[in-house]
Amino acid sequence: MARKTAHDDPPPSSRSRSDKGDLLAPVTIAVGQEDLLLDRAVQQVVAAARAADADTDVRDLTPDQLQPGTLAELTSPSLFAERKVVVVRSAQDLSADTIKDVKAYLGSPAEEITLVLLHAGGAKGKGLLDAARKAGAREVACPKMTKPADRLAFVRGEFRTVGRSATPEACQSLVDAIGSDLRELASACAQLTADIEGTIDEAIVGRYYTGRAEASSFTVADRAVEGRAAEALEALRWAIATGVAPVMITSALAQGVRAIGKLASAPRGARPGDLARELGMPPWKIDRVRQQMRGWSADGVATALRAVAAADAGVKGGGDDPEYALEKAVVTIARAARSR
Repeated sequence: MARKTAHDDPPPSSRSRSDKGDLLAPVTIAVGQEDLLLDRAVQQVVAAARAADADTDVRDLTPDQLQPGTLAELTSPSLFAERKVVVVRSAQDLSADTIKDVKAYLGSPAEEITLVLLHAGGAKGKGLLDAARKAGAREVACPKMTKPADRLAFVRGEFRTVGRSATPEACQSLVDAIGSDLRELASACAQLTADIEGTIDEAIVGRYYTGRAEASSFTVADRAVEGRAAEALEALRWAIATGVAPVMITSALAQGVRAIGKLASAPRGARPGDLARELGMPPWKIDRVRQQMRGWSADGVATALRAVAAADAGVKGGGDDPEYALEKAVVTIARAARSR
């Protein structure tokens, strides 16, 4: 069965130390590095605020947008006493002067305003995090889910949140097929609950997703740009065997190599959020590409791009054997990943 296009994320299921009835607490801190859970923490608060007042004004700010004095302007009394949600992303990256402003605000938060601070949870900016906790802020834990057991618990929670039943085997199969991307897992759970009536079992998951992770064109690209030639070739052969179009694989390879080139030429020391805006990538991808680019050189990127162009021509009728063209490109890219 063909997989439908992923739709919007399902209802939030972030874990909180506070009762969900306290969504409109004056201050909420969402702590961790899992982007999906951070976004859901924000969505929960915004939804609650708009349920209380449909005209709620939402301001979503990055550290560079929150300058000294900005918070005071945003939280100053309004003639119309409007409800407002002020979201501050990557709060650990705020300037020292702005952190002083936020700490001062924590001591006397404004009525009808909910401040949401998103914080990575590390040592950087810990003073702000401690101050928010001391002030009694509602806290939502958004930890990076690095362990398979955590992702399995997440999937179970997704089904439980919408009141649906899925067998343990189905949950495990879904994690095995989708992998570690929480957004993909959430989208898969939402699709299954929308499409299937009754209990979701392993056979149903198999019909939708068996072979998906292994056959993904992006898995081929990821293994190639990481210099893992044997694994890339294995993923490539499985992808072709399960019907992935060769043109999709060349597209994924091109995106993978271009991402390496873009990030390699970006200013050193720039923050992931700034790079994401400049390069047109989500912040989580910036972190992944940084890990992938360690063995790359400028010559290696150029070589890999030429290999992708040759493969693209090969799969679009310029050669007699599209599979060979792809295999050659994968091997060349994997070698280029070790060119430094």
